[in-house]
Amino acid sequence: MMSGGLRTNLATPSASADGTEGMNMEDRLELDRPLTDALLDEGARKNWRRHLPVLDGVRVRLREIEPSDATSLFTMLASEEITRFISPPPPTVEGFAGFAIWAESGRSAGSHACFAITLQGCDTAIGIIQVRPLDRNFETAEWGFALGSAFWGTGVFQEAAELVLEFVFHTLGVHRLEARAAVQNGRGNGALLKVGAVQEGVLRKSFLRNGRSSDQVLYAILCDEWLESRAARKGALHRVH
Repeated sequence: MMSGGLRTNLATPSASADGTEGMNMEDRLELDRPLTDALLDEGARKNWRRHLPVLDGVRVRLREIEPSDATSLFTMLASEEITRFISPPPPTVEGFAGFAIWAESGRSAGSHACFAITLQGCDTAIGIIQVRPLDRNFETAEWGFALGSAFWGTGVFQEAAELVLEFVFHTLGVHRLEARAAVQNGRGNGALLKVGAVQEGVLRKSFLRNGRSSDQVLYAILCDEWLESRAARKGALHRVH
């Protein structure tokens, strides 16, 4: 597994704690936080450019990627089983540190958000989720992800994805979130379907890897459909209890 069209250039050149130091509690985004218009005001949208919020789930915690994550990410994401469906990652630990610096710069410019996936009680990065705009207003965006193979099939990705979707639709105000996954990437395609992505088509020979091109599946999640699905899931949960 597990990539959902992670196409950002991980090889961009360049050269902690739990990521909450110096943050107010308002900067932490809980999974059950209610949707209000206040979350979509201009101030909330701009605040993430100063620093990404910490996103807390039951098992998973997402925080901004840091240069200190380089060693763990290199260990987790450099194997062929991970990289065969994504753009080539940095070939060295230093390269991953440079990518983290590049991601921070993109966040400050409002052009990129990159979360490190960690587990509650353990701050080691085991994967990443990236979001980038496809238009000037961040109304249409694209996301990609990669997770260490030791955590495939554990539910970690699904929980992390739900947290990011909450952030994307609540804080960024995205209306349409796209993803691409190689046709051969069964796990990546399955993961996207599990979090509510809808297949919209096949992009022929759109992914180039090692001089060979292959087809990708185009997926999208719409904000209004996601909100309806989220409300239905919560309603079902209340009925069970």
